[in-house]
Amino acid sequence: MRENPIGKIAILLFSLLFLSACKAEVLAPTGDVAAQQRDLLVLSTLLMLIIIVPVMLLVVWFSWHYRASNTKASYKPNWDHSTKLELIIWAVPLMIVIALGALTWVGTHLLDPYRPLGRISAEKPLTTEEPLKVEVVALDWKWLFIYPQYGVAAVNELAVPVDRPVQFTLTSSSVMNAFYIPAMAGMIYAMPGMQTTLHGVFNAEGTYQGLASHYSGWGFSGMRFKAKASDAAGFDAWVAAARAGGRTLDRPAYLDLERPSENVKPETFAAVEPHLFSRVVNMCVEEGKICMAEMMALDREGGTGLAGTMNVSALTYDKDARRGTRAPVLGWEPFQVTGFCSIEEEERMFGVKPAWSEAVPRDPAHLRGHGLVRTGGLMDGLFDRRRPEAISLAEPADAGASNL
Repeated sequence: MRENPIGKIAILLFSLLFLSACKAEVLAPTGDVAAQQRDLLVLSTLLMLIIIVPVMLLVVWFSWHYRASNTKASYKPNWDHSTKLELIIWAVPLMIVIALGALTWVGTHLLDPYRPLGRISAEKPLTTEEPLKVEVVALDWKWLFIYPQYGVAAVNELAVPVDRPVQFTLTSSSVMNAFYIPAMAGMIYAMPGMQTTLHGVFNAEGTYQGLASHYSGWGFSGMRFKAKASDAAGFDAWVAAARAGGRTLDRPAYLDLERPSENVKPETFAAVEPHLFSRVVNMCVEEGKICMAEMMALDREGGTGLAGTMNVSALTYDKDARRGTRAPVLGWEPFQVTGFCSIEEEERMFGVKPAWSEAVPRDPAHLRGHGLVRTGGLMDGLFDRRRPEAISLAEPADAGASNL
């Protein structure tokens, strides 16, 4: 029975209908940064095709021209060199590699995710308006967005105004993840205990897909969110609706939100506890846990001895506990030192006053240990307990033990 080629073609065309719902966001972005990345990708591909296409055509031509039945084709078994041919074979690819390297080097530096935007779009220059700052936390398995300029937060929902630069500051609560909005900007990693930055902008209103592009466990497939780009009035209305919600994202609420959960519906918070994002980065959201930056500052000044080895505890819902790893001898509950002994307490314990205790500490009121010096560094202001907004956790349990 003779096969019907028209039927095969019809089946092939019908199967393509299942791809009609796919969106080519990478090749048709609505953000200037993503558009520049698209252009870099297309130009690089075209440069490589200058070599690939002729090679593929020549493979077909040589196979046809030097077939066994073509007796007119010249046969030269002793031929081994041609200067002109060697020049073409090596010079053209070398020029392509040089052009591709220059294009990639310039493009990747101009599109550095840490570099602030130089323009709104190809037609619009950069305005003097302050960029919108969004603090992003990759949770298991959802995204948390904090707006420090407006004091609101949202889960699995990102709202931004059109034609306003957005500065993302990202971290993660437990494992490394990747933040990606194909229509807006490139991908950037979010890692626990670290902070990364991404700049982007939307040039058209709409609702776009955001996702986690790095596998992170059971709920990875549902770790998606909607990025809503609207005009300034629409964004202000979204902020007003979030403030009317009434819920506050404080430290206990964050720890509850940090618990692993899948396919979480979008929700908003009317207020956010100050310095919450800094605590997430420094792994000290839990009450009574010293911050990582403060511990590093203490280590820089000489350390805290044996007590410091137990002063940083793991997250209550860390990756080992929830994935069934054998529990440690001391259990999963975190434990840490709550204070350092004063000289008088040490003398009562050991009966001998150490020689170094005669030295007058530079600032004993800052930390609970009498012999510890004041911490410094990049986040020094956040750990100064003389300021009301300080977040230092090296505080005594009661006001009467300021030197303990």
